[in-house]
Amino acid sequence: MPSFDAIIIGTGQAGSPLAGRLTEAGMKVAIIERNLFGGTCVNTGCTPTKTLVASAKTAQMARRAADYGVLLDGPVKIDMKKVKARADSVSGASRDGIGTWLDGMANCTVYRGHARFLDARRVQVGDDVLSADKIFINVGGRATLPEIPGLASVPHLTNSTILDLDVVPDHLLIIGGSYIGLEFAQIYRRFGAKVTVFETGPHLIRREDEDISRAVAEILTAEGIDIVTGAANLSVSRATNGSGSIALSHDGPNGLQAVGGSHLLVATGRRPNTDDLDAEKAGIALDAHGYIIVDDALRTNVDGIWAMGDCNGKGAFTHTAYNDFEIVAANLLDNDPRRVSDRIPVYALYIDPPLGRVGLTETEAKKTGRNIVVSTRPMARVSRAIEKGETQGFMKIVADADSGEILGAALLGTGCDEVVHSLIDVMYAKRPYEQVRRGVHIHPTVSELLPTMMAEFHPA
Repeated sequence: MPSFDAIIIGTGQAGSPLAGRLTEAGMKVAIIERNLFGGTCVNTGCTPTKTLVASAKTAQMARRAADYGVLLDGPVKIDMKKVKARADSVSGASRDGIGTWLDGMANCTVYRGHARFLDARRVQVGDDVLSADKIFINVGGRATLPEIPGLASVPHLTNSTILDLDVVPDHLLIIGGSYIGLEFAQIYRRFGAKVTVFETGPHLIRREDEDISRAVAEILTAEGIDIVTGAANLSVSRATNGSGSIALSHDGPNGLQAVGGSHLLVATGRRPNTDDLDAEKAGIALDAHGYIIVDDALRTNVDGIWAMGDCNGKGAFTHTAYNDFEIVAANLLDNDPRRVSDRIPVYALYIDPPLGRVGLTETEAKKTGRNIVVSTRPMARVSRAIEKGETQGFMKIVADADSGEILGAALLGTGCDEVVHSLIDVMYAKRPYEQVRRGVHIHPTVSELLPTMMAEFHPA
Protein backbone atom coordinates (compact mmCIF):
# COMPACT_ATOMS: atom_id res chain seq x y z
CA MET A 1 0.00 0.00 0.00
CA PRO A 2 1.68 3.24 -1.17
CA SER A 3 2.04 5.72 1.67
CA PHE A 4 2.14 9.50 1.21
CA ASP A 5 2.31 12.58 3.36
CA ALA A 6 -0.75 13.97 1.58
CA ILE A 7 -3.42 12.80 -0.86
CA ILE A 8 -5.29 15.32 -3.02
CA ILE A 9 -8.50 14.18 -4.71
CA GLY A 10 -9.12 16.34 -7.78
CA THR A 11 -6.97 18.58 -9.98
CA GLY A 12 -9.21 21.65 -9.99
CA GLN A 13 -8.24 25.20 -9.13
CA ALA A 14 -7.47 24.33 -5.50
CA GLY A 15 -6.00 20.84 -5.79
CA SER A 16 -3.30 21.43 -8.39
CA PRO A 17 -1.66 24.50 -6.79
CA LEU A 18 -1.85 22.82 -3.38
CA ALA A 19 0.17 19.92 -4.80
CA GLY A 20 2.81 22.47 -5.81
CA ARG A 21 2.97 24.05 -2.36
CA LEU A 22 3.05 20.75 -0.49
CA THR A 23 5.79 19.24 -2.63
CA GLU A 24 7.83 22.44 -2.34
CA ALA A 25 7.53 22.00 1.44
CA GLY A 26 9.12 18.57 1.10
CA MET A 27 6.00 16.43 1.29
CA LYS A 28 5.39 13.29 -0.73
CA VAL A 29 2.06 13.86 -2.49
CA ALA A 30 -0.43 11.75 -4.47
CA ILE A 31 -2.97 13.61 -6.60
CA ILE A 32 -5.93 11.78 -8.12
CA GLU A 33 -7.94 12.74 -11.20
CA ARG A 34 -10.78 10.64 -12.61
CA ASN A 35 -11.57 12.80 -15.63
CA LEU A 36 -9.85 15.89 -17.06
CA PHE A 37 -7.01 17.91 -15.52
CA GLY A 38 -8.07 21.37 -14.41
CA GLY A 39 -11.59 20.70 -13.20
CA THR A 40 -14.71 22.65 -14.18
CA CYS A 41 -13.05 25.99 -14.93
CA VAL A 42 -10.66 24.72 -17.55
CA ASN A 43 -12.91 22.14 -19.19
CA THR A 44 -16.57 23.11 -18.93
CA GLY A 45 -16.60 26.47 -17.15
CA CYS A 46 -14.74 29.74 -17.43
CA THR A 47 -12.20 28.88 -20.10
CA PRO A 48 -14.41 27.48 -22.88
CA THR A 49 -17.44 29.65 -22.14
CA LYS A 50 -15.54 32.93 -22.09
CA THR A 51 -13.88 31.87 -25.34
CA LEU A 52 -17.37 31.45 -26.78
CA VAL A 53 -18.36 34.83 -25.33
CA ALA A 54 -15.44 36.38 -27.23
CA SER A 55 -16.54 34.78 -30.51
CA ALA A 56 -20.12 35.93 -29.93
CA LYS A 57 -18.94 39.46 -29.13
CA THR A 58 -16.94 39.55 -32.36
CA ALA A 59 -20.01 38.48 -34.34
CA GLN A 60 -22.11 41.18 -32.69
CA MET A 61 -19.52 43.89 -33.33
CA ALA A 62 -19.30 42.81 -36.97
CA ARG A 63 -23.08 43.29 -37.25
CA ARG A 64 -22.70 46.76 -35.75
CA ALA A 65 -19.69 47.69 -37.86
CA ALA A 66 -21.63 50.27 -39.88
CA ASP A 67 -22.41 52.15 -36.63
CA TYR A 68 -18.68 52.84 -36.40
CA GLY A 69 -18.21 53.75 -40.05
CA VAL A 70 -16.81 50.35 -40.95
CA LEU A 71 -18.45 48.77 -43.98
CA LEU A 72 -18.53 44.99 -44.40
CA ASP A 73 -19.98 43.20 -47.40
CA GLY A 74 -22.81 40.79 -46.79
CA PRO A 75 -24.34 39.32 -43.64
CA VAL A 76 -22.26 37.97 -40.76
CA LYS A 77 -21.80 34.21 -41.02
CA ILE A 78 -20.91 31.81 -38.22
CA ASP A 79 -18.69 28.77 -38.73
CA MET A 80 -19.69 26.92 -35.59
CA LYS A 81 -17.15 24.18 -36.17
CA LYS A 82 -14.35 26.76 -36.09
CA VAL A 83 -15.90 28.46 -33.07
CA LYS A 84 -15.96 25.14 -31.23
CA ALA A 85 -12.45 24.24 -32.37
CA ARG A 86 -11.14 27.54 -30.99
CA ALA A 87 -12.80 26.96 -27.60
CA ASP A 88 -11.51 23.38 -27.54
CA SER A 89 -8.00 24.59 -28.36
CA VAL A 90 -7.94 27.17 -25.57
CA SER A 91 -9.28 24.66 -23.03
CA GLY A 92 -6.97 21.94 -24.28
CA ALA A 93 -3.87 24.08 -23.94
CA SER A 94 -4.73 24.93 -20.35
CA ARG A 95 -5.60 21.33 -19.50
CA ASP A 96 -2.41 20.00 -21.08
CA GLY A 97 -0.35 22.59 -19.23
CA ILE A 98 -1.75 21.47 -15.88
CA GLY A 99 -1.19 17.82 -16.74
CA THR A 100 2.40 18.43 -17.80
CA TRP A 101 3.06 20.43 -14.65
CA LEU A 102 1.69 17.73 -12.35
CA ASP A 103 3.35 14.86 -14.21
CA GLY A 104 6.70 16.60 -13.96
CA MET A 105 6.31 17.74 -10.35
CA ALA A 106 8.97 16.31 -8.05
CA ASN A 107 7.62 14.22 -5.16
CA CYS A 108 4.16 14.12 -6.76
CA THR A 109 2.55 10.94 -8.11
CA VAL A 110 -0.47 11.31 -10.39
CA TYR A 111 -3.15 8.62 -10.25
CA ARG A 112 -5.83 8.43 -12.94
CA GLY A 113 -9.09 6.95 -11.73
CA HIS A 114 -12.05 7.25 -9.38
CA ALA A 115 -11.13 7.84 -5.74
CA ARG A 116 -13.21 6.35 -2.94
CA PHE A 117 -12.58 6.50 0.79
CA LEU A 118 -11.95 3.26 2.62
CA ASP A 119 -11.52 5.05 5.94
CA ALA A 120 -10.19 8.35 7.26
CA ARG A 121 -6.63 7.62 6.13
CA ARG A 122 -7.02 5.36 3.09
CA VAL A 123 -8.29 6.02 -0.42
CA GLN A 124 -8.75 3.45 -3.19
CA VAL A 125 -8.10 4.27 -6.86
CA GLY A 126 -8.72 1.28 -9.09
CA ASP A 127 -6.56 -1.53 -7.71
CA ASP A 128 -4.37 0.87 -5.71
CA VAL A 129 -4.94 1.68 -2.05
CA LEU A 130 -3.21 4.88 -0.95
CA SER A 131 -2.72 6.10 2.59
CA ALA A 132 -1.84 9.48 4.09
CA ASP A 133 -2.29 11.42 7.31
CA LYS A 134 -3.53 14.43 5.35
CA ILE A 135 -6.24 14.22 2.68
CA PHE A 136 -7.58 17.15 0.67
CA ILE A 137 -10.86 16.87 -1.25
CA ASN A 138 -11.30 19.00 -4.39
CA VAL A 139 -13.89 17.03 -6.35
CA GLY A 140 -15.93 19.94 -7.73
CA GLY A 141 -19.53 19.85 -8.86
CA ARG A 142 -21.81 19.22 -11.81
CA ALA A 143 -25.13 20.32 -13.22
CA THR A 144 -28.22 19.27 -11.32
CA LEU A 145 -31.39 18.34 -13.15
CA PRO A 146 -34.75 19.37 -11.69
CA GLU A 147 -37.73 17.05 -11.54
CA ILE A 148 -39.57 18.31 -14.61
CA PRO A 149 -42.17 16.00 -16.15
CA GLY A 150 -40.92 14.53 -19.41
CA LEU A 151 -37.32 15.69 -19.03
CA ALA A 152 -35.90 12.18 -18.96
CA SER A 153 -37.66 11.34 -22.23
CA VAL A 154 -36.26 14.17 -24.37
CA PRO A 155 -32.69 15.05 -25.36
CA HIS A 156 -31.37 17.87 -23.21
CA LEU A 157 -28.13 19.73 -22.66
CA THR A 158 -26.27 20.92 -19.57
CA ASN A 159 -23.52 23.52 -19.27
CA SER A 160 -21.07 20.71 -20.05
CA THR A 161 -22.73 18.94 -22.97
CA ILE A 162 -23.74 22.13 -24.77
CA LEU A 163 -20.03 22.67 -25.38
CA ASP A 164 -20.12 19.64 -27.69
CA LEU A 165 -22.38 21.45 -30.19
CA ASP A 166 -20.72 22.29 -33.48
CA VAL A 167 -23.92 23.61 -35.07
CA VAL A 168 -26.09 26.61 -34.24
CA PRO A 169 -29.47 25.49 -32.86
CA ASP A 170 -32.53 26.67 -34.76
CA HIS A 171 -34.30 27.47 -31.49
CA LEU A 172 -32.59 27.00 -28.13
CA LEU A 173 -34.92 26.63 -25.15
CA ILE A 174 -33.26 27.38 -21.81
CA ILE A 175 -34.70 26.45 -18.43
CA GLY A 176 -33.06 28.71 -15.83
CA GLY A 177 -32.67 32.48 -15.95
CA SER A 178 -29.49 32.87 -13.95
CA TYR A 179 -25.78 33.17 -14.71
CA ILE A 180 -25.15 30.04 -16.78
CA GLY A 181 -28.44 30.19 -18.65
CA LEU A 182 -28.16 33.87 -19.54
CA GLU A 183 -24.57 33.64 -20.75
CA PHE A 184 -25.44 30.80 -23.12
CA ALA A 185 -28.62 32.61 -24.16
CA GLN A 186 -26.69 35.61 -25.42
CA ILE A 187 -23.89 33.52 -26.90
CA TYR A 188 -26.21 31.45 -29.08
CA ARG A 189 -28.49 34.36 -29.96
CA ARG A 190 -25.43 36.17 -31.31
CA PHE A 191 -24.49 33.04 -33.23
CA GLY A 192 -27.90 33.26 -34.93
CA ALA A 193 -30.18 30.98 -32.91
CA LYS A 194 -33.64 31.90 -31.75
CA VAL A 195 -33.52 31.72 -27.95
CA THR A 196 -36.22 31.54 -25.28
CA VAL A 197 -35.38 31.60 -21.56
CA PHE A 198 -37.78 30.24 -18.95
CA GLU A 199 -37.37 31.35 -15.33
CA THR A 200 -39.70 30.08 -12.60
CA GLY A 201 -39.01 33.07 -10.36
CA PRO A 202 -40.56 36.52 -10.75
CA HIS A 203 -37.39 37.96 -12.30
CA LEU A 204 -34.05 36.90 -13.74
CA ILE A 205 -30.97 36.23 -11.55
CA ARG A 206 -33.09 36.20 -8.42
CA ARG A 207 -30.19 36.85 -6.01
CA GLU A 208 -29.73 40.32 -7.54
CA ASP A 209 -31.74 43.50 -6.96
CA GLU A 210 -34.76 43.86 -9.21
CA ASP A 211 -33.40 46.98 -10.94
CA ILE A 212 -30.32 45.01 -11.98
CA SER A 213 -32.50 42.14 -13.16
CA ARG A 214 -34.65 44.50 -15.23
CA ALA A 215 -31.60 46.08 -16.84
CA VAL A 216 -30.17 42.66 -17.73
CA ALA A 217 -33.53 41.63 -19.19
CA GLU A 218 -33.64 44.81 -21.28
CA ILE A 219 -30.17 44.11 -22.68
CA LEU A 220 -31.10 40.57 -23.65
CA THR A 221 -34.54 41.30 -25.06
CA ALA A 222 -33.05 44.11 -27.17
CA GLU A 223 -31.00 41.43 -28.90
CA GLY A 224 -34.10 39.36 -29.63
CA ILE A 225 -34.01 36.89 -26.73
CA ASP A 226 -37.46 35.93 -25.47
CA ILE A 227 -37.72 35.82 -21.67
CA VAL A 228 -40.53 34.16 -19.75
CA THR A 229 -40.56 34.78 -15.99
CA GLY A 230 -42.91 33.21 -13.50
CA ALA A 231 -42.99 30.09 -15.66
CA ALA A 232 -44.88 27.59 -13.51
CA ASN A 233 -45.58 23.89 -13.91
CA LEU A 234 -42.96 23.28 -16.57
CA SER A 235 -43.07 20.08 -18.60
CA VAL A 236 -41.33 18.91 -21.75
CA SER A 237 -42.14 16.42 -24.47
CA ARG A 238 -41.35 15.49 -28.03
CA ALA A 239 -43.10 17.68 -30.55
CA THR A 240 -46.11 15.95 -32.13
CA ASN A 241 -45.28 17.10 -35.66
CA GLY A 242 -42.64 14.41 -36.09
CA SER A 243 -39.86 16.96 -36.55
CA GLY A 244 -37.84 15.65 -33.62
CA SER A 245 -38.09 19.02 -31.90
CA ILE A 246 -38.93 19.62 -28.25
CA ALA A 247 -42.09 21.15 -26.81
CA LEU A 248 -41.88 23.01 -23.50
CA SER A 249 -45.15 23.74 -21.75
CA HIS A 250 -45.78 26.12 -18.86
CA ASP A 251 -48.59 27.94 -17.15
CA GLY A 252 -48.82 31.50 -18.42
CA PRO A 253 -51.21 34.40 -17.88
CA ASN A 254 -53.59 32.87 -20.44
CA GLY A 255 -53.36 29.31 -19.20
CA LEU A 256 -51.21 26.48 -20.49
CA GLN A 257 -48.80 27.58 -23.21
CA ALA A 258 -46.30 25.60 -25.26
CA VAL A 259 -43.13 26.64 -27.09
CA GLY A 260 -41.34 24.41 -29.57
CA GLY A 261 -37.56 24.32 -29.94
CA SER A 262 -34.79 22.32 -31.55
CA HIS A 263 -32.55 22.09 -28.46
CA LEU A 264 -33.08 22.29 -24.69
CA LEU A 265 -30.51 23.55 -22.17
CA VAL A 266 -31.20 22.92 -18.48
CA ALA A 267 -29.36 25.46 -16.32
CA THR A 268 -31.04 25.30 -12.93
CA GLY A 269 -28.14 24.87 -10.55
CA ARG A 270 -25.27 22.63 -9.54
CA ARG A 271 -24.54 19.87 -7.07
CA PRO A 272 -21.30 18.67 -5.44
CA ASN A 273 -19.53 15.53 -6.68
CA THR A 274 -19.67 13.85 -3.28
CA ASP A 275 -22.32 11.18 -3.84
CA ASP A 276 -19.83 8.57 -5.10
CA LEU A 277 -16.88 9.43 -2.84
CA ASP A 278 -17.86 7.01 -0.03
CA ALA A 279 -17.29 9.90 2.37
CA GLU A 280 -19.31 8.12 5.04
CA LYS A 281 -16.61 5.45 5.34
CA ALA A 282 -14.24 8.18 6.50
CA GLY A 283 -16.88 9.68 8.79
CA ILE A 284 -16.99 12.93 6.80
CA ALA A 285 -20.12 14.98 7.49
CA LEU A 286 -22.21 16.28 4.59
CA ASP A 287 -25.10 18.71 4.67
CA ALA A 288 -28.57 18.02 3.26
CA HIS A 289 -27.44 19.02 -0.24
CA GLY A 290 -24.33 16.84 -0.26
CA TYR A 291 -21.81 19.61 0.43
CA ILE A 292 -18.93 18.73 2.74
CA ILE A 293 -19.25 20.63 6.00
CA VAL A 294 -16.09 22.61 6.80
CA ASP A 295 -14.99 25.15 9.39
CA ASP A 296 -13.48 28.58 8.79
CA ALA A 297 -10.13 27.00 7.87
CA LEU A 298 -11.79 24.46 5.51
CA ARG A 299 -11.24 21.52 7.86
CA THR A 300 -13.90 18.82 7.86
CA ASN A 301 -15.18 17.20 11.04
CA VAL A 302 -12.51 14.50 10.60
CA ASP A 303 -9.03 15.45 11.75
CA GLY A 304 -6.57 15.51 8.86
CA ILE A 305 -9.17 15.94 6.08
CA TRP A 306 -9.93 19.22 4.31
CA ALA A 307 -12.42 20.12 1.54
CA MET A 308 -11.81 22.84 -1.03
CA GLY A 309 -13.64 24.30 -4.00
CA ASP A 310 -17.21 23.75 -5.16
CA CYS A 311 -17.75 20.64 -3.01
CA ASN A 312 -17.69 22.58 0.28
CA GLY A 313 -20.52 25.01 -0.49
CA LYS A 314 -18.42 28.06 0.40
CA GLY A 315 -18.28 29.37 -3.15
CA ALA A 316 -18.87 28.19 -6.69
CA PHE A 317 -16.21 30.09 -8.57
CA THR A 318 -12.66 29.57 -9.76
CA HIS A 319 -11.46 32.47 -7.65
CA THR A 320 -13.07 31.13 -4.47
CA ALA A 321 -11.60 27.67 -5.11
CA TYR A 322 -8.14 29.17 -5.57
CA ASN A 323 -8.63 31.20 -2.41
CA ASP A 324 -9.54 27.97 -0.62
CA PHE A 325 -6.11 26.65 -1.62
CA GLU A 326 -4.50 29.83 -0.30
CA ILE A 327 -6.34 29.53 3.02
CA VAL A 328 -5.36 25.88 3.49
CA ALA A 329 -1.72 26.48 2.50
CA ALA A 330 -1.43 29.57 4.71
CA ASN A 331 -2.73 27.77 7.78
CA LEU A 332 -0.83 24.57 7.17
CA LEU A 333 2.51 25.84 5.91
CA ASP A 334 2.88 29.54 6.69
CA ASN A 335 1.55 29.89 10.24
CA ASP A 336 -0.84 32.46 8.77
CA PRO A 337 -4.38 32.03 10.18
CA ARG A 338 -6.44 32.92 7.13
CA ARG A 339 -10.20 32.30 7.21
CA VAL A 340 -13.05 31.83 4.75
CA SER A 341 -15.10 34.39 6.68
CA ASP A 342 -12.57 37.08 5.74
CA ARG A 343 -13.57 36.67 2.09
CA ILE A 344 -15.81 39.32 0.50
CA PRO A 345 -18.31 37.84 -1.98
CA VAL A 346 -17.40 38.87 -5.51
CA TYR A 347 -18.33 37.51 -8.93
CA ALA A 348 -19.39 38.48 -12.43
CA LEU A 349 -22.12 37.68 -14.92
CA TYR A 350 -20.45 37.47 -18.33
CA ILE A 351 -23.17 38.65 -20.59
CA ASP A 352 -22.14 41.61 -22.74
CA PRO A 353 -21.92 44.11 -21.16
CA PRO A 354 -20.85 42.25 -18.01
CA LEU A 355 -22.13 42.62 -14.47
CA GLY A 356 -19.45 43.00 -11.80
CA ARG A 357 -20.73 42.29 -8.29
CA VAL A 358 -19.16 42.68 -4.87
CA GLY A 359 -20.51 42.54 -1.33
CA LEU A 360 -24.15 43.11 -0.42
CA THR A 361 -27.00 43.96 -2.76
CA GLU A 362 -29.05 47.04 -1.91
CA THR A 363 -31.82 44.75 -0.68
CA GLU A 364 -29.44 42.84 1.59
CA ALA A 365 -27.87 46.05 2.90
CA LYS A 366 -31.25 47.45 3.90
CA LYS A 367 -31.98 44.32 5.92
CA THR A 368 -28.92 44.97 8.11
CA GLY A 369 -30.64 47.93 9.76
CA ARG A 370 -27.79 50.30 8.93
CA ASN A 371 -28.14 53.84 7.65
CA ILE A 372 -27.82 53.01 3.96
CA VAL A 373 -26.92 55.38 1.15
CA VAL A 374 -26.86 54.58 -2.57
CA SER A 375 -25.29 56.13 -5.64
CA THR A 376 -26.19 55.22 -9.22
CA ARG A 377 -25.04 56.33 -12.65
CA PRO A 378 -26.33 55.18 -16.03
CA MET A 379 -23.66 54.07 -18.49
CA ALA A 380 -25.18 56.59 -20.91
CA ARG A 381 -23.47 59.23 -18.74
CA VAL A 382 -20.03 57.60 -18.92
CA SER A 383 -17.80 59.13 -21.58
CA ARG A 384 -15.87 55.93 -22.21
CA ALA A 385 -19.08 53.99 -22.80
CA ILE A 386 -20.38 56.68 -25.17
CA GLU A 387 -17.14 56.67 -27.15
CA LYS A 388 -17.24 52.89 -27.45
CA GLY A 389 -20.90 52.94 -28.44
CA GLU A 390 -21.76 50.66 -25.51
CA THR A 391 -24.06 52.62 -23.20
CA GLN A 392 -26.26 49.84 -21.86
CA GLY A 393 -26.56 49.29 -18.13
CA PHE A 394 -25.82 51.31 -15.02
CA MET A 395 -23.60 51.29 -11.93
CA LYS A 396 -24.81 51.20 -8.33
CA ILE A 397 -22.79 51.47 -5.11
CA VAL A 398 -24.19 50.91 -1.60
CA ALA A 399 -22.52 52.27 1.55
CA ASP A 400 -22.99 52.86 5.27
CA ALA A 401 -23.64 56.57 5.75
CA ASP A 402 -22.31 56.58 9.30
CA SER A 403 -19.06 54.67 8.94
CA GLY A 404 -18.37 55.35 5.27
CA GLU A 405 -17.91 51.62 4.66
CA ILE A 406 -18.62 50.46 1.13
CA LEU A 407 -21.06 47.59 1.58
CA GLY A 408 -21.49 46.44 -2.00
CA ALA A 409 -21.82 47.33 -5.64
CA ALA A 410 -23.46 46.15 -8.83
CA LEU A 411 -21.73 47.50 -11.91
CA LEU A 412 -23.48 46.57 -15.16
CA GLY A 413 -21.71 47.99 -18.18
CA THR A 414 -18.78 47.85 -20.51
CA GLY A 415 -15.62 46.82 -18.69
CA CYS A 416 -17.38 46.55 -15.34
CA ASP A 417 -15.99 43.07 -14.64
CA GLU A 418 -12.64 44.88 -14.31
CA VAL A 419 -13.90 48.17 -12.82
CA VAL A 420 -15.36 46.37 -9.80
CA HIS A 421 -11.86 45.48 -8.58
CA SER A 422 -11.23 49.11 -7.63
CA LEU A 423 -13.99 48.75 -5.06
CA ILE A 424 -12.93 45.27 -3.95
CA ASP A 425 -9.47 46.51 -2.99
CA VAL A 426 -10.88 49.43 -1.00
CA MET A 427 -13.28 47.10 0.81
CA TYR A 428 -10.49 44.69 1.77
CA ALA A 429 -8.39 47.63 2.92
CA LYS A 430 -11.37 48.70 5.08
CA ARG A 431 -11.09 52.27 3.87
CA PRO A 432 -14.13 54.60 3.77
CA TYR A 433 -15.63 55.68 0.46
CA GLU A 434 -14.22 59.16 1.05
CA GLN A 435 -10.84 57.65 0.17
CA VAL A 436 -12.16 56.82 -3.31
CA ARG A 437 -13.91 60.17 -3.68
CA ARG A 438 -10.60 61.99 -3.26
CA GLY A 439 -8.77 59.80 -5.76
CA VAL A 440 -7.83 60.97 -9.26
CA HIS A 441 -8.58 58.42 -11.98
CA ILE A 442 -7.59 58.36 -15.64
CA HIS A 443 -9.87 59.94 -18.24
CA PRO A 444 -11.51 58.55 -20.28
CA THR A 445 -12.23 55.32 -18.43
CA VAL A 446 -15.24 53.77 -16.76
CA SER A 447 -13.38 53.69 -13.43
CA GLU A 448 -13.02 57.48 -13.40
CA LEU A 449 -16.71 57.76 -12.50
CA LEU A 450 -16.28 55.94 -9.18
CA PRO A 451 -15.01 59.06 -7.32
CA THR A 452 -17.88 61.05 -8.83
CA MET A 453 -20.37 58.46 -7.63
CA MET A 454 -18.92 58.66 -4.12
CA ALA A 455 -19.89 62.32 -4.05
CA GLU A 456 -23.48 61.60 -5.12
CA PHE A 457 -24.74 59.25 -2.40
CA HIS A 458 -28.35 59.66 -1.29
CA PRO A 459 -30.52 57.82 1.26
CA ALA A 460 -31.70 54.42 0.05
